Formats: sequence, C-alpha cells, structure tokens
Amino acid sequence: MSTVLVTGANGFVGRVLCERLRSAGHEVRTAIRDASRATPGESVVVGDIGPDTVWEPALRNVEAVIHLAARVHVLHDSPDNERLYFMTNTAGTHRLAQCASDAGVRRLVLLSSIKVNGEGDDGRIYRADDAPAPVDAYGRSKLAAEGHAFDVARTGRLAVAVLRVPLVHGPGVRANFLRLVRWVAERRPLPLGAVDNRRSLIGLDNLCDLLTLLMEHPSAAGQVWLGSDGEDLSTSDLIRRLARALGTSPRLLPVPERVLRLLGRVTGRSAEIARLCGSLQVDSGPAREILGWQPPRSVDEGLAQVANWYLAEKAADEH
Repeated sequence: MSTVLVTGANGFVGRVLCERLRSAGHEVRTAIRDASRATPGESVVVGDIGPDTVWEPALRNVEAVIHLAARVHVLHDSPDNERLYFMTNTAGTHRLAQCASDAGVRRLVLLSSIKVNGEGDDGRIYRADDAPAPVDAYGRSKLAAEGHAFDVARTGRLAVAVLRVPLVHGPGVRANFLRLVRWVAERRPLPLGAVDNRRSLIGLDNLCDLLTLLMEHPSAAGQVWLGSDGEDLSTSDLIRRLARALGTSPRLLPVPERVLRLLGRVTGRSAEIARLCGSLQVDSGPAREILGWQPPRSVDEGLAQVANWYLAEKAADEH
C-alpha cells in the first residue's frame, strides 16, 4: 500500500481516479483549493496552483503524485489568458515537480493533452516522439509543463511519466460532447452524415486505468505516452453508436463537408465545424506493446456508460 497525492481530485477525471486508486489498496490524499472542496479521505488545502504553491504538507510521506489539475476551457486566447495558462499549467507543474523531488516522491504522472502534438489538421496519426506543434496557448503551456517536469527529473530521483490524451468521454462529461449526446437523444437532425473523418477518443475508465499503470510500471518513467480507446471513429459513426446506446435512431443528413465548412465561416463557427469534420488520431500502440496495457472497456461500452448516465440525469431532472 502506498500513499498517492492526486491534484484535480474534484474534477471529471479525478473523482473516478481516486475511487480506482482506493479500490486498488492505495491511500489517497487529495490537494484541494479550499476546505469547502474536501473529498472523501484525507485532503490538504494548497490554494491556487502556481509558482508559489506550498506543497510540502500535501507531499509528506507520499510515494507518487498524479497531477490532473490544469487551467482549461478558456474560449478565446489573449495575452492575459496565455499568462494564466502558463501560471497554472507550466509554473504550477514546475513548482509541484520540484517540491515532489525535494520531498523524496518516487514518481510523478502528469496528465497532458494531445494538443501538444497539434490539432490533427495535418492528416498524420500522432505519435509520442513526433515534434510537438501546439497551436494555442493551452497546448503551449502543457508542452512547457512537460519540459519542466522532465528537467526536474534529470536532476534528482523523481521519475516522471507524461500521458497525452485526446477527447475524454464518460459519465459526467461536459461541453461539446455532452451537447452532442443531447442532440442525439433529442433526435435533432444533424448535417453530419457525409463526414468521413477519424478521431481518437479515450473513455474515463480506460484513462484512469492507464494513469494507474503509469504510476506503477517500471518502464513508464521518463517517457511521453499517448492513450486512446484503440478504435477511431468518424463523427457520423460516433453519432450512430451514441444513438444505439441511447436506445434511439440518429437523424443524419448527408451534407457535403465543403458546405459545412462554408457555413462555419459564414456563422463564425469554423472551429466547431473543424472539430466535427476534421481527423485527430493518436497512436497508443506503445502503451500496449511496452507496458502491456489493454483498455478495460471498448468504445461501445464507454459510450453505453455515457448514455446510461445521461438518461438517469434526465429522468432525475424530470422528477
């Protein structure tokens, strides 16, 4: 049994990860912003994450850290937003890594993003050893965070493993994926029937399983890893599978992609259309081949979890 510190424990990924770690026999300590956000078990208030965060009380007698907390979902880049990204994601990670090294922590697992590689618009399947090409402030801040963590590892005994992931789905999902689930459940006509792209996803259970493995496996340290469910879907296929999981049928209209992109430019929603029509694939083969990782759930099993959660939430709201 070991003590694991989890940051971002109140978030979409953190809640499930903490449950998984406890069920595996680990003592879980959570780093929280303020006392009102305490989680089950031991919590330590660290305040905002940045270059001056006091981590020492949270790191006492900790063997491993899984760092999930990050600043995300700022809609528009600006100099101030970029500063905030780098304050939390880059300087905050650097500070945590240095304090963890000083405290004798054995391993730090950093959850990063495939946005470090790019946005998928170059048609390549992304691999961990590709030259990074982030296009927004968030991606740049995560790339810099990875670099600082590895720098700290080179000067001490702390081992670092980085996991970059594409879109994460699972119960409690928010933002664009939840909107898509709602549209499918409501049987709205969706002009995406002709979209023939390929996008990688990773389910919440699969992500937490891989994070746990990276914390434990001796070959995981010192490397960047990519994670996915292992089956890439087109947007139209994703909609069909979501509809099946929701117990309904999709209403897909075969509108040509060029028309969709034109409409995106006219309506100011080019970025949203690009995500729906574009491809973004990751190669998670090395995690399988080197670490022996097998995703515990298939894509369809993960989507069924999303559907069951959504329908239960909807039923509760109606009553």
